[in-house]
Amino acid sequence: MPARRFHLVRPFIAFAMVTASTLYALAQQPPTPTRVRGTVESVDGDTLAVKSRSGEDVKLHMAGNMVVLGLTRIGLSDIKVGSFIGTTTVPGPDGVPKAVEVHVFPENMRGTGEGSRPYDLKPNSSMTNATVAQSVVGNDGHTLQVKYKDGEKTVQVTPDTPVVTYVPGDRADLKAGAKIIAFMKKLPDGSFETDRVSVGRDGLTPPM
Repeated sequence: MPARRFHLVRPFIAFAMVTASTLYALAQQPPTPTRVRGTVESVDGDTLAVKSRSGEDVKLHMAGNMVVLGLTRIGLSDIKVGSFIGTTTVPGPDGVPKAVEVHVFPENMRGTGEGSRPYDLKPNSSMTNATVAQSVVGNDGHTLQVKYKDGEKTVQVTPDTPVVTYVPGDRADLKAGAKIIAFMKKLPDGSFETDRVSVGRDGLTPPM
């Protein structure tokens, strides 16, 4: 290669190496969490202190437009054909996804997060938000066929599967000892902010 051409190419090689090393470094960084599950430790002004289920202390700035939703237990029989539900599932031994939990959305939340995607509750778990198209009652629970805009899924729900629904809530529900799931985002200064919190009622630990 002529010397002049080599001098022109060398900066591009160096740039490519720097870019590759930067991408590698980014790939090694753990993903920024999008939710925290845990117990309210305290509320100080707009700061919500949470002890996560894994034992970490997390402080969240509560956004001015933060929405608080309560979660309360309901029965398996409250899942009806036409209900819009969310369910965390894991692969079952028979190939049918097994529900770890089901949450029934009230009508004013129909369509929330519709679809199916990987979820972080358990290894290999998925979250599916969809409409119940069919429910078959058996000795071991219900087999639900759910449909969403991009597909459908069959889900096995046992009598032991936690089933909950949303009810109105407010900041007064965020008391020390309350079990919550807070959706959060990382701010430019490295702190975290939440604009949506789901809190268990009557000692309930949100199962999702």
